[in-house]
Amino acid sequence: MHSLSRRRFVLTTAALGAGSLALPARAQFAGRTITLIVPSAPGGTTDLSARMLAEPLAHVLQAKVLVDNRAGGNGNIAGQMVARAPGDGSTLLVQYSGYQCITPLVQPVAGFDPARDLRPIGHLIDAPQVLVVRANFPANTFEEFLAYVKAHPGQVNYASSGNGALQHVTTELLKDLTKTYMIHIPYRGTGPALTDLLAGTVDLTITTPPPLLAHIKAGRLKALMVTGKTRLAALPDVPTASEKGVPLVASSWFAVYGPSSLPADLQGRLSSAVRQVVQSAEFKRRAEEQGAKAVAMTPAELAKLGADERATWDRIVKVAHIKAD
Repeated sequence: MHSLSRRRFVLTTAALGAGSLALPARAQFAGRTITLIVPSAPGGTTDLSARMLAEPLAHVLQAKVLVDNRAGGNGNIAGQMVARAPGDGSTLLVQYSGYQCITPLVQPVAGFDPARDLRPIGHLIDAPQVLVVRANFPANTFEEFLAYVKAHPGQVNYASSGNGALQHVTTELLKDLTKTYMIHIPYRGTGPALTDLLAGTVDLTITTPPPLLAHIKAGRLKALMVTGKTRLAALPDVPTASEKGVPLVASSWFAVYGPSSLPADLQGRLSSAVRQVVQSAEFKRRAEEQGAKAVAMTPAELAKLGADERATWDRIVKVAHIKAD
């Protein structure tokens, strides 16, 4: 972060820390260490969300906040780690909606269900997805892309952050809607998938804008389509799938959860702290710069969002016949 932006960010979050958060919450966490577990490798939007949260949350709570990446198991490794953590607020999960709502449908783990074993704390950001192809892929528009894939069935491969991730499910839904056939290459996170896409090892991916924008603007990737209801301000020339006659709308969201053993009063205090960060002008600005939107929610609202999306994706997983590898 540039020194001027960092100074402005610290000043903003310091003001948050001195603001409306109840003193008992700050006193309870002052001087303590909170670890934000990230269920994916560095470089993806989940990781970015955690790092956007860490510094201002540290100021709000007067605590030390660390980010710990624990990729693997399609989010299950990190999820179980947090579910088994003490309910004192020292270990939290920055969760990706695909792992919260889709992984349990395609790669369930005996004795673990994120909807049951993780307690919702607060929502962070919401982001549509972007279909990007390698720089030398023989298509420059979404129409040309579909034509090429149809002319070369099974010869085009796509990367995702893991089997059952929203990237996987969204691309499988695209295949179903367009009657195309592409090969899925799962990775342990968006970062590794993006590395291979930039190297030309894979042909495309569909993921959230934050890790893509710099590469798109530099010409290292070509953006062909957005899965949002409207075009992105950061990519105004990239059409939505709906504009091209494909009824595909899918967004990812990122939120904070704790273990189910987290007491209700502590859940409320942490939720208040996260909400202050997300509603700050600086957090909103950083989210918008990345093609995302800051969205604050209460624990109850986040729980409802998770339940509703799980029901929606359950239908799509069945339609697309998605199963664990």
